[in-house]
Amino acid sequence: MITYPCAKINLGLNIVARRNDGYHDLETVFYPIRLSDKLDIKVLNDCDYNEGQCVLAIDGISIEGDIKDNLVVKAYNIIRQHFPEIPPVNIKLTKNIPSQAGMGGGSSDCAYTITALNKMFNLGMSIPDMQYIASKIGADCPFFINPLPSFATGIGEHLRPIHLDLSQYYIGIVKPQVMISTREAFAHVTPQKPTRCCLDIIEGPIESWRYELVNDFENSIAEIYPEIAVLKQRLYDIGAIYASMSGSGSALYGIFKHCPRNFNSSFDKCFTAIV
Repeated sequence: MITYPCAKINLGLNIVARRNDGYHDLETVFYPIRLSDKLDIKVLNDCDYNEGQCVLAIDGISIEGDIKDNLVVKAYNIIRQHFPEIPPVNIKLTKNIPSQAGMGGGSSDCAYTITALNKMFNLGMSIPDMQYIASKIGADCPFFINPLPSFATGIGEHLRPIHLDLSQYYIGIVKPQVMISTREAFAHVTPQKPTRCCLDIIEGPIESWRYELVNDFENSIAEIYPEIAVLKQRLYDIGAIYASMSGSGSALYGIFKHCPRNFNSSFDKCFTAIV
């Protein structure tokens, strides 16, 4: 089975409180975009492989870490805990979504693995069933089980689908070589309740977002990595009506009424895409 895990951007992100379990409560709007990885999952028939094994190969954009720690492998393993009868599989993952970008690439790969295994082996799991399993692996994994524009609260696992359509706009993605871990991003932010919820703001004109819709990670990250602020301003300079860092970064995006010219050449040594 071949499937295409999508990326997301955050439209506003407010860190509202630190929890007793060490995590943070947040408010954000997840919006799926047409930038995708590729998963090719096949049943392993080679008797040399042990029952229950997931063999993963990765190409495309390079990612760090041990294969066995990849969220795709973790998704297979947790599914097999619930359904030990599923056979070993071979998975080829082609990475097109950059890592440590705040775009949910790894979480999407995880969620799409769960949905693909459910379909391949007729496991009969509902969307809530799969979202529950995904939540055991990562906070934003449940979103990608059924990736519709959603208002997310809690640590990102409580989702309320919303009506939001940006298909008439172009979204330009810029990812510098800066690598920001989620742990690093949270270490420099002070939780506080926003004066206005991001969900209320996005219901207004996009032109007003620039002055009201904020990502609480952005200022502290830009102090450590000044290029973040430079790239954001450049997005505005080339015509974006709204620009922001996505998630905990380091990718930024701009929303454009018209397809920006010479977009790639405007951002030297950066990953770029227009969707």
